[in-house]
Amino acid sequence: MSRKDRPKQLIRFIQRDGKGVGKEPTCLLAVAARRLEGLIPLGNRYICTAEAYRDIVSEELPGYKDDQIVGEPEGRDTLNAIGLMAAILEKEDPKAIFAVLTADHIIEPDSVFKERMDLGFRLVEDDPRRLVTFSIKPTYAATGFGYVERGSGIRGVEGAEKLAYHVARFVEKPDKPRAEAYFRSGEFSWNSGMFVWKAATFLEAVKKYKPESYEGLMQLREAWGKRGFKSAMEKIYPTLPKISVDYAVMEPAAKDAQKDDGKDKKNRFSVCTVQMDVKWLDVGSWPSYAETLDADKEGNRNAGLGASVLTLCKGTTVVNAEKGHTIAVLGGEDLIVVHTKDATLIMPKAKAEELKKLHGLVDERLK
Repeated sequence: MSRKDRPKQLIRFIQRDGKGVGKEPTCLLAVAARRLEGLIPLGNRYICTAEAYRDIVSEELPGYKDDQIVGEPEGRDTLNAIGLMAAILEKEDPKAIFAVLTADHIIEPDSVFKERMDLGFRLVEDDPRRLVTFSIKPTYAATGFGYVERGSGIRGVEGAEKLAYHVARFVEKPDKPRAEAYFRSGEFSWNSGMFVWKAATFLEAVKKYKPESYEGLMQLREAWGKRGFKSAMEKIYPTLPKISVDYAVMEPAAKDAQKDDGKDKKNRFSVCTVQMDVKWLDVGSWPSYAETLDADKEGNRNAGLGASVLTLCKGTTVVNAEKGHTIAVLGGEDLIVVHTKDATLIMPKAKAEELKKLHGLVDERLK
């Protein structure tokens, strides 16, 4: 379904209520934007995306002004995308505190998400040295997610007790035995990739841990709001070292915070996590997408604008994006069937993680 000119976050394939073939679906970006209603005013929201997607983003979210969409000339991973926004926001308001949210997830219920996000803001307001991440209570021993180990609890902020903790350490995607041990311990949670921090504090962390990115970001900060910003982005941004915010800032900051050497403690960052007890679905594969849909008594699911007929099937998911086209499946067990106007995918659910092998063989014009 995704193509070079329309990535996963902009595909209209999310059935918001989990059911109803034929109902007009929406995209993950629109779902993420709706999640902010009642939490962050529209004028205080920014979207960092590829410059090539600016027009599509404006089409999906028409309420956002052009200067609320910040376009990257090319992707340089999360450290630089977040650092760019921190530089812009700190220039607009030196006291700015902001949340970093992604558009890859279904998060329910919204009320818990908003409550915990509000707690994250209040933690940073209480101590601007805090770098706050949000962790998800695991439901199984996942090997595809990073983990956060909780340390001591945080006190002195209303609502923080039993929800907010210092981070003992971050662990990248573990193997199966370690994931099972983490899951059994009850002391580890999934790393959500969502954050809250003061813009100036985050830039200070970038300066300390990744100075080569900081230098370029400060040049872009200077250019923001001026006629030459786009050309500065095209010249400077592609030169920034490509690295994730977890590797570049969060992991070293957490390790520094754990040191007991008495050196420069007051200038260290306080790395914290807020437990978010929500249904958190990373829509990164067709089986995970299927979990956003209601199942019949045989575990079959279907979605899309076109018709689907399933007989003697079990655990089969059909996504038919073409109105007027019918997909019929007889005796299918644990299958994924996806049909668009220019391509059809059929695979066993168990092979979903190997889809990239097939993707590499498909005509480049379809990607």
